[in-house]
Amino acid sequence: MPGSDKETDLTERIEAFLSDLKRGGSGTGPLRGSAETARETTALLRRITAQARWSSAGDLMEIIRKEGRRMVAAQPSETTVGNMIRRVLKIIREEYARSRGSSEETDQQESLHKLLTSGGLSEENFRLHFAPLKANVIEAINELLTELEGTTDNIAMQALEHIHSNEVIMTIGRSRTVEAFLKDAARKRKFHVIVAECAPFCQGHEMATSLSKAGIETTVIADAAIFAVMSRVNKVIIGTQTVLANGGLRAVNGTHTLALAAKHHSTPLIVCAPMFKLSPQFPNEEDTFHKFVSPHEVLPFTEGEILSKVNVHCPVFDYVPPELITLFISNIGGHAPSYIYRLMSELYHPEDHEL
Repeated sequence: MPGSDKETDLTERIEAFLSDLKRGGSGTGPLRGSAETARETTALLRRITAQARWSSAGDLMEIIRKEGRRMVAAQPSETTVGNMIRRVLKIIREEYARSRGSSEETDQQESLHKLLTSGGLSEENFRLHFAPLKANVIEAINELLTELEGTTDNIAMQALEHIHSNEVIMTIGRSRTVEAFLKDAARKRKFHVIVAECAPFCQGHEMATSLSKAGIETTVIADAAIFAVMSRVNKVIIGTQTVLANGGLRAVNGTHTLALAAKHHSTPLIVCAPMFKLSPQFPNEEDTFHKFVSPHEVLPFTEGEILSKVNVHCPVFDYVPPELITLFISNIGGHAPSYIYRLMSELYHPEDHEL
């Protein structure tokens, strides 16, 4: 039967994606960038929408939630996966509301009154069958994929508004978004970039090599020298792994040190973060927030005598509180950390925060 073949193919694709996620997070860092993960997750959700068996929006949301929980469990530290699942759930809600002839906005505006009177929006609302719903949802997911493909370019286009001639800019580690941002500005402006090496993985070295090949004057410094150099810096521009619900960051280890030094010297801290990195997670969710890797970069196994006497922790991420951040630059413009809650309500439905 062709139907069962399709379902087998879909199951195989989901399993392959889950094993990729598990492998990607087990090394010294993600093997592929967040943008690629976001696109792959969304493409897989589109395939599930097209090939899975469902008759109403409620059925589809249950399938996506179920598969979504498995994807998130496969790699809890990769929040992009959960974010894209929530975006797709919001799309299904909007398309269902449009099919019913009401808009999601009016539903949200009435929600406080409904919460008090009827205990919130019931799942029964999503049980009606609409023939064009599948095509509409797939079209909306295609639009989301198009948006994801242009995120880095949209952020890089804003570079000239923030970087001026002869400025000294500091960054840490290697972020593809920041790299594109700096290279775009370098087409018309001359400036100097100082890259903190981001030990123990030293991805700052790769960043510096890439920037110098693009003709940007670049200096690599040790993480210990960040505070000493900060007084000469005009701006700090960093990437992040996740933007949290309170406007804080979960960024590469060493970013908190950089942010504190910038605050002490009143140097603006700009964060380049596409919207798919915005997560409804809070920093107190300890189990998914932290990720530790093997400390062999810091203390190799050859140091056997010392190893037997110490416990070495090698965290991958730092938490940066929102009060240390000046501005977020996303693919839809610049925002203050205090505005993150508003973007959260635009991108995700409150009922989808917990998958």
